[in-house]
Amino acid sequence: MKANRIKSLWADGKPVLNGWLSIPNAFTAEILAEQGYDSITIDLQHGLIDYQAALGMLQAMRASEVAPLVRVPWLDPAAIMKVLDAGACGVICPMINTGAQAAELVSYMRYPPSGTRSFGPTRAVFSAGPNYGAEADGNVLCFAMIETAEGFNNLDEIVATPGLDGVYIGPSDLTLGLTGRRYPFGFDREEPEMVDAIRKILDAAHRAGIRAALHCGGSAYAAKAIGWGFDLVTLPNDVRLLAAASGASVADTRKLIAEGAGAASQR
Repeated sequence: MKANRIKSLWADGKPVLNGWLSIPNAFTAEILAEQGYDSITIDLQHGLIDYQAALGMLQAMRASEVAPLVRVPWLDPAAIMKVLDAGACGVICPMINTGAQAAELVSYMRYPPSGTRSFGPTRAVFSAGPNYGAEADGNVLCFAMIETAEGFNNLDEIVATPGLDGVYIGPSDLTLGLTGRRYPFGFDREEPEMVDAIRKILDAAHRAGIRAALHCGGSAYAAKAIGWGFDLVTLPNDVRLLAAASGASVADTRKLIAEGAGAASQR
């Protein structure tokens, strides 16, 4: 079976830079897959993407060496098993609040006797290579999202779940869960209590011998998170990148036009 690029980087002591796709388009996925990310996540929870679109996006990314992840909409065995069968090399599952839910998540990703995954890797047997059935359990990655007060309070039992590869912090929802609406919505938290909470999750994961990932809103915060010890950081998604680049292009053009008009009026 083809090696999981994320696990290979971790084995070499290197962090993973993860991209994020919310636009349901194979060409967008293909473009991002050629930009140097180590992994890219297709977002079926908050992204505008359904299963059929996700399949085409997974196919479009295959030509690159990027590792394809999928964030599923919920703790649902059907959704989890289908994206694995479609060729995802890892799953990020939102709103994991207890150790029991984390154990459920793990079971849906592993074949018996380790779990309850049904065998039928329709595309994965081609995209991931031969011997998929025998090697998938040790190759696909299972991330539980910690993003609620309940999940934070049950952190130790979640990270101790056998077979869980890592926790993934959703900082916006975590801030809502822990502080209500005391702070603005957003990813890159600077409030001392939220930084403490984020680093507590990181430390708990590493004590348990698993990985920690953080969703970031910008490059500077992602680099800082790597400095803290995070194993995977997510950079801005396709929507934000498109909006930022197009907005900057329009603003720069208008500025140059205005400067040209001013120069012309002085002649």
